[in-house]
Amino acid sequence: MLRLLFEKKGRAVWISHLDLMRLFQRAFKRAELPLTHTQGFNPRPSVSIALPLSVGVESSCELLDFTLEGAEVPCQEICRRLNEKLVEGIRVLQVYEDGRKLKDLRLLSCRVTLEYDNGVPSGAPETVSALFAQPELLVEKRTKNNGMQEQNIIPMIRSLQVEAGEKHLVLNALVYCQNPTLNPALLVSAIERYLPELTPSFSHCARLEIYDEQEQVFR
Repeated sequence: MLRLLFEKKGRAVWISHLDLMRLFQRAFKRAELPLTHTQGFNPRPSVSIALPLSVGVESSCELLDFTLEGAEVPCQEICRRLNEKLVEGIRVLQVYEDGRKLKDLRLLSCRVTLEYDNGVPSGAPETVSALFAQPELLVEKRTKNNGMQEQNIIPMIRSLQVEAGEKHLVLNALVYCQNPTLNPALLVSAIERYLPELTPSFSHCARLEIYDEQEQVFR
């Protein structure tokens, strides 16, 4: 099993997860890097992405696992060939062997930007910091069965700092991304629910890095 680290930025953030999987499958084929296929009635190319990314979210730390057929190809050559065939905004940063087990992936460093067309309201940084310092913060979260339930997101936040500009607030957060999982967009949902006066004109999220439980970079 091989693993690649890739980024998704610019207009490519609007590519859905399923379309991204198809995009990579086509890129491997066009780069003459034949993927192995799963066994069974409906064989599928052996590619999988560790943490599916929501549409509109950019990332510098996506992981994709894959297996190739035939003769061994050097990792740097795989990286070069794929980047020649991928679309603008999707770029392979590294290809390597012997990646860590995905069950050890625990934490995600993210940046959530809140934009205010009329400028950041007075006292907003302190008010937002105080909100996430509470012991309990209930937010509606979608379940695996596509239902909704309220969940306390505070235990899923390892750390969070607020930075302020003239027309934007930035939340720099370290959150759990597996068992349990916190979608950074829920940080915005919490502000909209509990601090409606600080609802942003626009918000966007970015994944920066992934870590294990000890906050060591995960690869």
